[in-house]
Amino acid sequence: MQFGVFSVSDITVNPLSGVQISEAQRMKDIIRIARHAEQAGLDIFGLGEHHNPPFVSSSPATTLAYIGAKTSRILLTTTSALITTNDPVRIAEEYTTLQLLVGGRVDLMIGRGNTEQVYPWFGKNIEHSISLAVENYALLRQLWDTENVNWEGHHRAPLANFTAVPRPLNNQPPFIWHGAVQSPQIAEQAAFYGDGFFHSHLFQAADHTRDIIQLFRERFSHYGHGTPAEAIVGLGGQVYVGTSSQAALEEFRPFFDNAAVYRSAQSLEQCIHDTPLAVGSVSQVIDKILGYREYVGNYQRQMFLIDHAGLPVDMVLRQIDYLGEDIVPVLRRELEGQRPPDSPADPPQHIAVEATNAFLSRIEPFSLPSNIKPSVHVALPQDFVTGTSIYPQVPLSEGLDDLQKTLRKRNL
Repeated sequence: MQFGVFSVSDITVNPLSGVQISEAQRMKDIIRIARHAEQAGLDIFGLGEHHNPPFVSSSPATTLAYIGAKTSRILLTTTSALITTNDPVRIAEEYTTLQLLVGGRVDLMIGRGNTEQVYPWFGKNIEHSISLAVENYALLRQLWDTENVNWEGHHRAPLANFTAVPRPLNNQPPFIWHGAVQSPQIAEQAAFYGDGFFHSHLFQAADHTRDIIQLFRERFSHYGHGTPAEAIVGLGGQVYVGTSSQAALEEFRPFFDNAAVYRSAQSLEQCIHDTPLAVGSVSQVIDKILGYREYVGNYQRQMFLIDHAGLPVDMVLRQIDYLGEDIVPVLRRELEGQRPPDSPADPPQHIAVEATNAFLSRIEPFSLPSNIKPSVHVALPQDFVTGTSIYPQVPLSEGLDDLQKTLRKRNL
């Protein structure tokens, strides 16, 4: 199972010091956080995409490429890239370029974005966000799977005999996650293609998360990609760890009160009770995260929002140390110990990364000399559960044939 951290890249006033850091410093801090996550033994670092204040990450592919040059092992991802307002041609080109630069250490989470004013800045309408997500992703898949693309749709200019360059590494595109907060159509889209589904899992009640992931698993199986247990699922979440429960609450409370997304919550304690937010001692945070499995089943990726609401970078690095030293090792042992044989342990990885990991696993471990220090509940429309789909209903045999063709194209 993969564990990692992600940043939404907000620039928020530190409520303790009253200081708001510069954009340049925020970018430096994000690089530092990603490198520290690798040093702490985490598996993945993710970065969001935003085009409005108070965020700084408008070009995650650029930043992730820089992080890739400063790291050697950690997997890089978006959390998430905007499939609605970006041109699919540019997504195809930028993320295969990133894939080549980092030797396959990248996958791609795509999402619609929920900031209404951003859409018209890119000539789009948020009311068309589902249609944009469906059409743009279909084109992205075609750009990666086919060298000479002839295409015509509703949301961009047609393409005639077009080849996206560079081509995916070893003809294997990055693995795709479809990220969503509350949209069953996106769970359906992920299931249709047999991709991964990532639920933001930050502010929603457990029954909402359970329902949408159950929907994804059922539809994944319906389209012939495997059993519901074989569907690839990821979760977000936010943690803050202290030396004790009381210490964690006292330290995190000013940042919780400072976060715009939590201002509708009655209190920090109520939010901890009602949502996946985990704030407490090491043992309390472990118990809360282990409880996620009770309503989503076995899953393959857990990522934590780590640097939100003005948290200074030193506090963020300390949280990563808690994760790497005290929390993730226990979670790996407990969650993998309960995983049945038919549930994948990890999401698919690029063959180049698999080869590197296989090589590294044969290297004898060593120790550094002692003088060297390593640097809101929303009900789901039931018609999606009972069979209504934005995609054509195809026989399972046809779905399997299509899947096999795709796998052959990607040399899997």
